[in-house]
Amino acid sequence: MGVGVAKGSEASVKLKDVAKAAGVSQGTASNVFSRPDVVREEVRERVLKTAKELGYAGPSLTGRLLRAGKVNAIGVATVEPMKYFFEDPFARALMAGIAEACDANGAGLSLVSAGNPEKLAWNIQSALVDGFVLLCVDGGERLVELTRERQLPFMALSLGTDDASIPALVVDNIGGAAAAARHLVELGHRQIAVLSTEYSERHYGRVTAAQADASLYSTSHDRITGYWQVLEAAGISRDAMAIFETRNNEESVAACLEDLFANGPRPTAILAMSDRIALIAMDWLQRRGIAVPGEVSIVGFDGVPEAAASVPPLTTIAQPIAELGRRAVLAILNEGPQGREMLPVELVVRGSTAAPS
Repeated sequence: MGVGVAKGSEASVKLKDVAKAAGVSQGTASNVFSRPDVVREEVRERVLKTAKELGYAGPSLTGRLLRAGKVNAIGVATVEPMKYFFEDPFARALMAGIAEACDANGAGLSLVSAGNPEKLAWNIQSALVDGFVLLCVDGGERLVELTRERQLPFMALSLGTDDASIPALVVDNIGGAAAAARHLVELGHRQIAVLSTEYSERHYGRVTAAQADASLYSTSHDRITGYWQVLEAAGISRDAMAIFETRNNEESVAACLEDLFANGPRPTAILAMSDRIALIAMDWLQRRGIAVPGEVSIVGFDGVPEAAASVPPLTTIAQPIAELGRRAVLAILNEGPQGREMLPVELVVRGSTAAPS
């Protein structure tokens, strides 16, 4: 026997329909789904039986959370493909710090896919989160624009702009790069090559100093600036240095190293703008019988866990990666992001650097 709703109309059934059919108030029906402990068992069973017959699955979780004003979840977004979070050592370490902070505060974590430009706006607008951590490796300005439209708190990391109005956590890229170059100079190196992160869109290979100085991305520009400050003071001209732009992946790093070692002069040391570049380069050299650090020293930048576990262990400029993630989460959940903050970096000397032979 039916309970007063026409067959085929299940999709339009509302809580008030269930309450009317079960002979209870809408408040009582609501308690059955949200606070079942305050409803007598026989009433609860009658309401649930009626809901099942009508095809009513329960109130919308999304609507309930939005009405409450907080969903207790953090969104992490980047315009890189989703696999970036799992493949890139820096991204993995950052996500570990974010996840640890979320665990400590009982908050959920949502990865927002922004790799498809056509879906980016929708994914940002529809994400059920209290705020966003924006990993602005590339396309950061667009992420910031869309998140501001959403009117939720956000914190930008690796932001490619100096806009002081954008809440951001940054690291001292110039000072860190200078420390890396100074370490090599003090060891006695003078023939030094650079394997950089991106200066432009969709290009890799040998670049001039002028091209590097015109970088679209502030991280790459700041790090080459830090290198130059020390190397030029040591009498090493920026125009005489071999500079190679990579895409921070194996294909581009390998191609740049093929060019570097085929067309000389052979460097005694390499400054790599990321640990991922440095680890790929170290593997490439060792597979070709070029000893690290016996023939070529390498310094990375990031301080990812893999750097300490490599053979030999990688000398690097360590960012406070976990602290970046933790501070971003706390700013969103608690006091709200405030302005721009720069965190220090540290030279960690390990076994991948030595005096030139």
